[in-house]
Amino acid sequence: MRCIFLFKARFSAITVIALFSTLAMADGEFSQRLSVAALERTNHQVVYDGSYRTIPYPNGDVPANTGVCTDVVIRAYRQLGVDLQKEVHEDMRQHFSLYPKNWGLKKPDANIDHRRVPNLQTYFSRHGQSLPVTDKAEDYQPGDLVTWMLPGNLPHIGIVVDKKHWLSGRPMIVHNIGRGPKLEDMLFDYPITGHYRYETP
Repeated sequence: MRCIFLFKARFSAITVIALFSTLAMADGEFSQRLSVAALERTNHQVVYDGSYRTIPYPNGDVPANTGVCTDVVIRAYRQLGVDLQKEVHEDMRQHFSLYPKNWGLKKPDANIDHRRVPNLQTYFSRHGQSLPVTDKAEDYQPGDLVTWMLPGNLPHIGIVVDKKHWLSGRPMIVHNIGRGPKLEDMLFDYPITGHYRYETP
């Protein structure tokens, strides 16, 4: 009887260790899979259109042939099973006072909140890692999220991928700055306002 108990205890311990090893591996692979999902977005023809639209909830999306910079991020995460529309909306419902009031809203709006860069910055800061903003290219890893301020005080967001520019050696960014999702060497083209890592809800 004692041997059976010891065998079960040993088996359980091995199972737990294996489970945590699998989870650790999955977490380590998430950033790579996000990089792949971001690169896949560059295969889509998208007209830049940030107009307000009523969309389903959860897993709602604007028409596939339209979108802005945030939609690149939203759609890349959705390929990995993460619905930022739902995650941001649920967090804003519970902590609305912590989010920017740039648009004069009195309550969350699931149609648009997740498509606004300042809201994503707040969400990633609260539920992911807020990383240092530096001028060292090596500090920006595949799967990281970067935000910038474009001329005219326009916030912007993109995803660092696992490709480097052949000449500069800098990590490339997938983003939509107006011409659809593109892979470009633009990490330091504009003032960086945020650097984040967000792997799981």
